[in-house]
Amino acid sequence: MSIGAILLMIMFFPLNSFLFFQESLISSNLVKADFSSDEKSIQGIVAGAEIMKVEQPAPKAQAVEIPEFQPYRKDGVKDLVIPGAHASVIIDADTGTIFHYNNGRTQRQIASLTKLMTAVLVMEKVKNLDELVTIDEEAVYADGTKIGCPRSGYCISPRLKIGEKISVRNLLQAMLMNSANDAAIALAKHISGTQEKFTDLMDAKAKELGLVDTNFCTASGLDLDDEVAASNCYSSAYDIARIGAYSLRFDTIWKISRLPSNSIISSADGKIQHTILNTDQLLDQMPNIIGAKTGFTPMAGYSLLMAVADPTTKHRIIAVVLDDITRWQDIKTMVNWTFDSYTWR
Repeated sequence: MSIGAILLMIMFFPLNSFLFFQESLISSNLVKADFSSDEKSIQGIVAGAEIMKVEQPAPKAQAVEIPEFQPYRKDGVKDLVIPGAHASVIIDADTGTIFHYNNGRTQRQIASLTKLMTAVLVMEKVKNLDELVTIDEEAVYADGTKIGCPRSGYCISPRLKIGEKISVRNLLQAMLMNSANDAAIALAKHISGTQEKFTDLMDAKAKELGLVDTNFCTASGLDLDDEVAASNCYSSAYDIARIGAYSLRFDTIWKISRLPSNSIISSADGKIQHTILNTDQLLDQMPNIIGAKTGFTPMAGYSLLMAVADPTTKHRIIAVVLDDITRWQDIKTMVNWTFDSYTWR
């Protein structure tokens, strides 16, 4: 690889991404970044590079270790096409290798996929998940999906009440399993005092991780002012995949995401019980699933992030589709294609 190509790649991708160039690993079978035709400008910048890797983000001042195993593409594998998704990305969660990339850096609405960053900050900012949160009016009157109401206007158990005390852990469960907007608001305000201050934390974390196509406006991802949201509240399939890879260091997030529907969470005094459903339709259908996060608003469309391990459970991938009405089938296709097309050694 020429020095000029390396310098251009470093200029294009943030240094926080810790790009690796291991000339000893270069091979015709080694995975290459798969850019869509409308992003040839990116492809041109890295022309001549045999491999582009973006490793799993690590906290500052922590050494980055090169994983023991690297993925190799098998001979004769055809490129993956997901026509129903406006953007789709698959990455190796441990090496950062890009397996599939279509409109990966197109800035789009991501709806409740936002809550994955909210969960990351909860894990980093709250020392004791059994800490109690007092529910206020803003959380209670949140729009969209809420605790007790798995769909807007459809309730199966009591909603949160003003003054109710409930643990951070229970709110995290409701937010991740059922995408409850009131839970996201309550957690954000518990940590930062206001949603606005919390989104500042979200954006700071995004910058720390080297995410260049992301700007958060709310903790829930429910952006009500369409005109403002279109220009100020966005992320990309690639950035979301990076957040997903980073979040895998927090086992609690993903253990919660695998809890079954009809789980019960209670107020601190036990007097109010809320039934929580799980939005993951593939939870019992895919082997080695680590977890998933769904998202939907009319502006964002149907979106999905899924983390899955290979049959050996040693290698993990993150698959993301944005604005994809057939998201569940497409994610299955993406996961199967990846593990059929690559081997680790």
